[in-house]
Amino acid sequence: METSAEHVLTLDCPEAPGIVHAVSRFLLEHGSDIIDNQQFGDRRDGHFFMRVRFTTDDDTAALRRDFAAVAAPFAMRWHIEPVGTRRRVLIMVSRYDHCLNDLLFRTRSGDLPIDVVAVVSNHRDHEALVTWHGIPFFHVPVTATTKTEAEARLLELVDSFDVDLVVLARYMQVLSDGLCTRLAGRVINIHHSFLPSFKGAKPYHQAHERGVKLVGATAHYVTADLDEGPIIAQEVIGVDHSHTPDDLAAIGRDAESAALARAVRWHCEGRVFVQGRRTVVLR
Repeated sequence: METSAEHVLTLDCPEAPGIVHAVSRFLLEHGSDIIDNQQFGDRRDGHFFMRVRFTTDDDTAALRRDFAAVAAPFAMRWHIEPVGTRRRVLIMVSRYDHCLNDLLFRTRSGDLPIDVVAVVSNHRDHEALVTWHGIPFFHVPVTATTKTEAEARLLELVDSFDVDLVVLARYMQVLSDGLCTRLAGRVINIHHSFLPSFKGAKPYHQAHERGVKLVGATAHYVTADLDEGPIIAQEVIGVDHSHTPDDLAAIGRDAESAALARAVRWHCEGRVFVQGRRTVVLR
């Protein structure tokens, strides 16, 4: 027996009578005290989602062993972890550094439940910054002819550092379909919300020409469909005619940093469930 510790149980399964009762009975039988409970039954898809934070004297291995019998009749996908479990994160970045800086600061200050175990870039611009944080930096150049080798190197790093999550913090290279499939559900990207309306170069200049009234950003899981993966978090900031293209770009950087940090936090706290092409986020 261990001293009382907080755990988080997350689960999803087809909607059926008795799910909440079964989970509640399990927690009661293990002497648990529920601190927070969030659930959602999607009537359109017939699917149920639940996240429970609780305290118990039982150890994690015993909880997992016993809950397997509860989960099986409902065909649940489920996880039980101690609160505070930190995810091992690899960040990828190109030349824009605002999202990288924000993630490193939030990690160093304890604001995010992650350990940044490595940073990979196709440029050396941020090597000194990453090294200052005491994090291994890997320069992996990418060209049309070296893309396959570069992605193989990335997978080597993901395996060797036992990476839980890859974060594309304005990494300006498109991942191959094969890599997206290999790392499905483990890669988060950030982009300006003008996509697909303002594709291509200088999206903020295009937005300025159209007189936009909102600047935004979208954090999503990466799939083989470019910029079409399930959305996790979005941020919008109001703007007006007085803002220059440079102003819009600066505001956009704030939106991108905020949306990406929120998505990383929600993912690492077990709040995000992928359901088809969309997500359910139990906040």
